[in-house]
Amino acid sequence: MSAKQFDEHARSYDVEMRHAIAFIGQEHEYFTRRKVDALLDVTTRRIGDPGALSFLDVGCGIGRTDELLAPRVGRLHGADPSAESIARAAEANPTTTYDGYDGVTLPYADGSFDVVFAICVMHHVDLVDRPRFTRELRRVVRPGGAVVVFEHNPYNPATRRAVRNCAFDDGVVLVNRRTVRRFLLDAGLVPVEERYIIFSPFDKQWVPRIERRLGWLPAGAQHYVAALATL
Repeated sequence: MSAKQFDEHARSYDVEMRHAIAFIGQEHEYFTRRKVDALLDVTTRRIGDPGALSFLDVGCGIGRTDELLAPRVGRLHGADPSAESIARAAEANPTTTYDGYDGVTLPYADGSFDVVFAICVMHHVDLVDRPRFTRELRRVVRPGGAVVVFEHNPYNPATRRAVRNCAFDDGVVLVNRRTVRRFLLDAGLVPVEERYIIFSPFDKQWVPRIERRLGWLPAGAQHYVAALATL
C-alpha cells in the first residue's frame, strides 16, 4: 500500500479498527496497551529503565501506541511514510518527535536510539523488502540496544479474521515468529526473547500473569521477537 493510500486511511483509522475487531468485543486500546506493556517489560529486563532510554516507533501511524508509551519513556520518536498519519500523531502527542520517511531509509544517523520497535508493520512491507526493512531497524539502534518486532500471529484464527475485516490490511502477507527471528539474525542482531502474547480479550488483572506462562504457545493473537545489537 502506498503512502498516499495510508494518508486516506489515517482519517478513518479508528473507525476501521473498530469494525475489524468488533466481533471480539474489546476496544482496540486494550490490545495496544498490552503490546506497550510487553515492550516496556522486555526493555526493562534486557536493557534498563525505559524512563532513561530513547525509543523509535517505526511505522507509527497516527500515534495510538505513542499515546500510551510517551509518558513512560525517556525520549520518543516516530517515523512513518504517511504525511497525514504523522500530522495526526504529532497533534495527539506533542511531546513526541515525528519524522516522515520514504519507507526505505530511516532519517536518523546510525546508532541513534536505545530501543527501536515496529508494531504490526512488517506485514505491510513487500516480501522482497522485508530483509532491507529489518536492516534499517538494526542500523539506527545503538550497540547494546534492542530491536523489538511485533506481528500478527498467522496461526490464530481470530487474528486472521480481524486482518480480513481490516480495510488497510487488504492483500497483506502475515509473517510468523520464526521468519521474524531469521530476519533479525540476518540483519546482524542477536535474538534474546520470543513470545506469543494476548491469548484473551478479557481485561482482568490476572490475565497477564497467566498469559506470561503461555508465551511459548503459538495461539496468542500477536507475537514478538526481541533482539540485541552486539557491542
